[in-house]
Amino acid sequence: MDLHYWQSQFEAWLGKNHHEQDSAHDIFHFRRVWGTAQKLSTDEDVDWLVVLTACYFHDIVSLPKNHPDRHRSSVLAADAARRILMNDFPAYPEEKLAAVSHAIEAHSFSAHIAPMTSEAKIVQDADRLEALGAIGLARVFAVSGGLGRFAI
Repeated sequence: MDLHYWQSQFEAWLGKNHHEQDSAHDIFHFRRVWGTAQKLSTDEDVDWLVVLTACYFHDIVSLPKNHPDRHRSSVLAADAARRILMNDFPAYPEEKLAAVSHAIEAHSFSAHIAPMTSEAKIVQDADRLEALGAIGLARVFAVSGGLGRFAI
C-alpha cells in the first residue's frame, strides 16, 4: 500500500471522526503540515509512512492554549493516534507505531520532547513552519477568537 492509499484513508477517517477542537487544527492544517514535510527532505532513508501518519494525527488531541495540561497535548495525541491506528486501521504496519508515537510526541514546542529520529525532526519542523507567515497569523487569530481573546 502506497502513501496515497494511506493519505486517502486518513482523510476519510478524519472527515468522519475528527471534530476539531479549534479551527487552527483542522484537516487543512494536517494537509499543509504534510505538504511542508515532503519539501523538507529528499532522504531516501526517511520512512515517509511514519511522517505522513504523524502529520495527519499530530494534533488529534489539541487542548486549548489556556488549558493547564496544554503541555501534554502531544503525548495525549500520540496515545490517541496509536489507539486509532490499531483499532480503525488494522492493515497499518504495527512495527511503525512506536516511530509514529515518537514523532507526534516530539512535534510540540510546549512538550519539550527532543525529536530523536529524522521522521520526528521533519514533522516538528513542518508543524513549526506552519506557525509562520500569513497562515500562522490567521491561525493565531482563529485560536484567539475561539478563546474569546483579542490577538492584538
